[in-house]
Amino acid sequence: MSERFAKKWESRRDEEPFTNRIKDAVKPPGPLKPRLDFAVRRIELQVQKLDQATDRFSQRDKAIFAKIVDAYTKHDSARANVFANELAEVRKMSKLIMNAKLALEQITLRLRTVSELGDVVSTLGPAVGVLRSVRSGLGSVFPEAENELGEIGNMLSGIMIEAGQGSGMTLNFDAVNEDASKILVEAATVAEQKIKDKFPDLPPGMPSSPVSQADKTF
Repeated sequence: MSERFAKKWESRRDEEPFTNRIKDAVKPPGPLKPRLDFAVRRIELQVQKLDQATDRFSQRDKAIFAKIVDAYTKHDSARANVFANELAEVRKMSKLIMNAKLALEQITLRLRTVSELGDVVSTLGPAVGVLRSVRSGLGSVFPEAENELGEIGNMLSGIMIEAGQGSGMTLNFDAVNEDASKILVEAATVAEQKIKDKFPDLPPGMPSSPVSQADKTF
């Protein structure tokens, strides 16, 4: 890590052009490492909110499943089918949320490492790509998370640009996109298995949930 980048990583340089000082006074960029740590904390907060949402959907799943069993035992197939379709949508959203949560957890693990190693540019590229995918996937379910993840993505993009300028590194966009895709695919695979393990199967003859048939979430 160059001396110039090291200074930018830990603290701001003392000597800056006058125009930059004016700009920084309005919106100070600050040292990269504390800003990256702050972004990580914001992502972790979103992970906690998604965790809470997963618990809410789990309770809703149990309630609907009980109604399906009740209708099924009373041979009320029409009512059972209505609840089964509702349950399928709940499980679809549960999978989406869990997928997003797992992807964000992978990002935080990587960013925690980069805050120690300083390998900023090559790590932030895929992280920003994952954030954008997760953000678009959550738009219909959690609009507040969509906005927050958008702000975090912009923050990380700014840090990545400054880090690239300070270290002389450039992004390999093919490698960035491939790395981001691997993170998302892994998260989707784990999420699907977790949903299967967590929620019971429907009684025989009921419409199946979209857990094993759902399109890719992101």
